[in-house]
Parts: sequence; C-alpha cells; structure tokens
Amino acid sequence: MGQESFIYSFVARGTMVLAEYTEFTGNFPAIATHCLQRLPSANNKFTYNCDHHTFNFLVEDGYAYCVVAKESVGKQISIAFLERVKADFKKRYGGGKADTAVAKSLNKEFGPIMKDHMQYIIDHAEEIEKLLKVKAQVSEVKSIMLENIDKAIDRGEHLTILSDKAQDLRDSAQEFKKQGTQIRRKMWYQNMKIKSGGGGSGGGRVVVVLGLGLGLGLVESRNIK
Repeated sequence: MGQESFIYSFVARGTMVLAEYTEFTGNFPAIATHCLQRLPSANNKFTYNCDHHTFNFLVEDGYAYCVVAKESVGKQISIAFLERVKADFKKRYGGGKADTAVAKSLNKEFGPIMKDHMQYIIDHAEEIEKLLKVKAQVSEVKSIMLENIDKAIDRGEHLTILSDKAQDLRDSAQEFKKQGTQIRRKMWYQNMKIKSGGGGSGGGRVVVVLGLGLGLGLVESRNIK
C-alpha cells in the first residue's frame, strides 16, 4: 500500500463531524458529508464506490466513522482502519466528551491520531490481510463443523461421535488462533521498530481532477517526491 491509499477520514456524531483528517485538498469532505447525511442510522458498515475511490462508513451507537480510500485498497482493510479509529475514539472520549463536543472541536486532538492509524494500516497491510484471512477461515471452519454436528444430531449419532466432532472444531479453531497470534506478535515487533526510527519527506504537489457519479467534481491534490 502506498502513502496515498487513504485520502480522508472523519468521526461524526449523527451528521455532525467532530474530527477530520486529510493531507489532500479537494472536495472529498463535501462528498463524504453528502453520503453521511443519507446513511441509515442502524449499526452497520457501508461502502460506496465512485470513480476509483471508496467511501467507507462504520456506524455504531449514533456515531459514524468514515474513510475515503483508493479503490485498490480492499474493503476489509478500510474497515480494519475504521475499527481501530472507533476503538481509540471510544477509549478517549467514551466518558461523555464526545456527546457534547461541537463541530470540528476534536480536530486538533484526534486528527493526528487518525493520521497515525492510517500510517499503521499502510505499514502493516500485509499482516492485517493475513489476520483477516485467518479470521475468515475460522468462521468458515466453525460454520462447517457446526453444520456437521447439527446433521449428526439429526441422524441420532452416538454421543462419543458428537464429542469427537466437537473436539475437531476446537482443534481447528485453536490452530487458526495460533496462526493469528504469531502474525499479531510479528506486527507488534515491527511497530516497535518503526517507533524507534525517524525520517522526513518533502516534495511538490500535483493536482488530479476526477469526475464522480454524485455529480460533484472530485479534486485530489497528491504529494509527490
């Protein structure tokens, strides 16, 4: 994943944006807000595709977490980013501060935090994809094994056979859990190495104009070295 994978992100209470972050100029905020105003209020995940970009939303308990990403960024990676942002936001402001905050009032505090989460996902995209794959495999194995157990019950199989099938399910889940733990441990060590380093970047900017199906021209100002 490149540094331009994530374009814009915000956290909103209802339709009020409390904190946002971007390193690009353009009308991404206007389009994302346009989508926000039309989101269902129920807890869920939503993704809208527009001209090689995705507008991803995670809605939970009256709050909406959004990230605009390049279409090349997988939906599950974008949702993983939003889950990190949500967990951090609730940890910091769950005591009530977010419930009374006014528009954009958390920009200074939480904007840099969203930037850090973007960088973390970019740096660990490969490992995160592996974790997501393991998680999907666990769900698939559980579904298959539970279905097999249900069928065995319907057939009236002996309790010993059912116990063996249940143990197979536990063994499979444990193996996938072990794989996930190994990947997470590797990510933690890599993250510690990154924090101990430093560096800088600079360069010019190039403007790219993109058309969107929403009827709004999408202007993106990219960083280039």
